[in-house]
Amino acid sequence: MENVIFNGFGRQTFPFLKALKFHANREWFQENKALYESDVKNPLGDLAEAAGAACEKAGLPFKGNRKTSPFRIYRDVRFSKDKNPYKTNVSAVISRDGTKKDAGGIYMHFEPDNCFLASGLWFPPSPSLKALREQIVARSDDFLKIEADLGKKGLSFGTEHTLTRLPNAFKLEEDSEVQRLLKLKMFIIQKPISEELALSADLVNAVVEFGKTALPLMNFVWRAVDPLRKEDG
Repeated sequence: MENVIFNGFGRQTFPFLKALKFHANREWFQENKALYESDVKNPLGDLAEAAGAACEKAGLPFKGNRKTSPFRIYRDVRFSKDKNPYKTNVSAVISRDGTKKDAGGIYMHFEPDNCFLASGLWFPPSPSLKALREQIVARSDDFLKIEADLGKKGLSFGTEHTLTRLPNAFKLEEDSEVQRLLKLKMFIIQKPISEELALSADLVNAVVEFGKTALPLMNFVWRAVDPLRKEDG
């Protein structure tokens, strides 16, 4: 496959997304669709493939595909009170198989004043969350070291979605640090990036460096949840 080069998002990416939030209608979007494709959609596809190729070159297990990695800008409004037909951000994920179906990977999010890279396990289904918690109990020293190493780089798990009590299956756990982790409903690290970086080819290198940082966490997660995926498969 031909090497894809990412030169940064187009200069009109963030003005376009700001305007889309204001207009939020199909007529305006259709009038500006050519700009969306040239400055936003096509560069996002380039980023997915270029970042995936760079990760592969660096020995990281993350692949990207311009067809399967990006998330659609169109919202599913069938069961939502918010009938805005479009998202006001664009995003993509690179993963072990290059699709959004794999557990974890590197998520890349771009919107005005809120660009970031993220990795980990986002609101996993109950069996996966239970399996990860079991691994944390069984290998608590390993996981706490991973968390400490992430902390040295300014990364931590979000605590906005946390149980007030220990899950019943783990109510006998006595270690306070492990208890804290067992109350989390998801395990995500997030690194803010600037809009200037998003407009630059240097974003690919930033994704690779973030992937190196996130890999120990993802290896731990995969060890926990992959057996469930094999059972389902």
